[in-house]
Amino acid sequence: MSKYELVAGLETHVELATKTKIFCGCTTAFGGEPNTHCCPVCIGLPGSLPKLNKKVVEYAVLAGLATHCEIAEISKMDRKNYVYPDLPKAYQISQYDRPLCKGGYILLSNGRKIRITRIHIEEDAGKLVHSRGNTYVDYNRGGVPLIEIVSEPDIRSPEEAKEYVEKLQFLMRYIGVSDCKMEEGSMRCDVNVSVRPQGTEALGTRTEIKNMNSISFITKAMAYEFDRQCDLLDSGDTVTQETRRYNEADDCTESMRGKEDAQDYRYFPEPDLPTIRIPRAWVEQLRGQLPEDPDARIKRWTVKAGISETDARQLLRYRRVADYFDRAAAGLTSGKSAAACILGQIFRRMETEADKERFTVSVSPENLNALLKLLDAGKIRMNLVKSTLEKMLDTGKPYDAFLNESDLAGMDDSQLEALCKDALAQNPKAVEDYRAGKEKAVKALVGAVMKATRGRADAQKAEQLLLQLMA
Repeated sequence: MSKYELVAGLETHVELATKTKIFCGCTTAFGGEPNTHCCPVCIGLPGSLPKLNKKVVEYAVLAGLATHCEIAEISKMDRKNYVYPDLPKAYQISQYDRPLCKGGYILLSNGRKIRITRIHIEEDAGKLVHSRGNTYVDYNRGGVPLIEIVSEPDIRSPEEAKEYVEKLQFLMRYIGVSDCKMEEGSMRCDVNVSVRPQGTEALGTRTEIKNMNSISFITKAMAYEFDRQCDLLDSGDTVTQETRRYNEADDCTESMRGKEDAQDYRYFPEPDLPTIRIPRAWVEQLRGQLPEDPDARIKRWTVKAGISETDARQLLRYRRVADYFDRAAAGLTSGKSAAACILGQIFRRMETEADKERFTVSVSPENLNALLKLLDAGKIRMNLVKSTLEKMLDTGKPYDAFLNESDLAGMDDSQLEALCKDALAQNPKAVEDYRAGKEKAVKALVGAVMKATRGRADAQKAEQLLLQLMA
């Protein structure tokens, strides 16, 4: 066991899912030819004036409410001054001493709360592209709205960091404020790491690992940095406060520059933007727009809808899927059939996570619900549900385009017995194989019965009858 304890906090930058940028009307769409999503405000031309996008404030408040933060009634924007090619104005409009949200937390599965110091809004910088010894700047991303979620130094292991980031990512997607695609840079983390002797309270000197866009890399970088700092202390050296980068090829962190403090940025109030006032009534209105708490939703599904926790968590991974399931399972005695249809047949038609995130389905949840109510009433069996659902998914038509009155008429025991006798008479080879010890042959006979009834028969009951008749 190490004699040192890891102490870490994360600054998580989340791009908000607004259609336009934070201070102008340019598109926030990902990609595009370099420097085509720009205007005088984006690139900081003299005389251009910013105008705050109200949707950015709304999304930031929703993020704060989802993470148990206190929403400030009075907030303001500030200038954070630094000179770097990706920032054409030589300052970033951000928030310093009066952020929108303060004092929240994320609850981990081990019961520990990772406290959130603040959530503030700011503009993203442009992107530097390095090629053949040259550096190019693409300002398409400049001015895209961000929230920065700053945690307290409460994280004690790479595993806790992983869970914290995954929960943040899920929550921001679930409430609809961001797609949090780390591979596209819409969620990035700066990881602050220090070590201290076990049992002590004083914080050690921290290093910041910048712009981590992979949860796997975050955990690897933290593990490396913890070992590096422990080795420095064991050898009698000191840890230098600095900014570092993670080198994924060598699985190590490397020094970039000395770590700046707040005074280095010379923050001062942004003179071109007014104070932000957030009425309590608006906050409560936004609180009412939040979806049901994820943990409460899982509990409701497992207790009332009767589905497994594993299935519940899979459905809850995607907000549109969760909402679809609630509507598809409405009024059913159990939600198991709806969960099976979504996680089975519908998901099989979706190749990627992005497909599941969009969840564009030709069958409305109401039409799936109507089909499943027939199953609930005992009018059809699950195999007929599956075959009918396939046709519905192919065409977008409701179930009654494929099921007629005879399909829904049900079947009494005498009818089933007669059909089983027909199946035995028409499949003598299968009967012979079964009597010769090939037990699987009965499945072919059950299949013949189901085919003859277009799936209306109870497969289990048919198998029992066939076994009795062959005994």
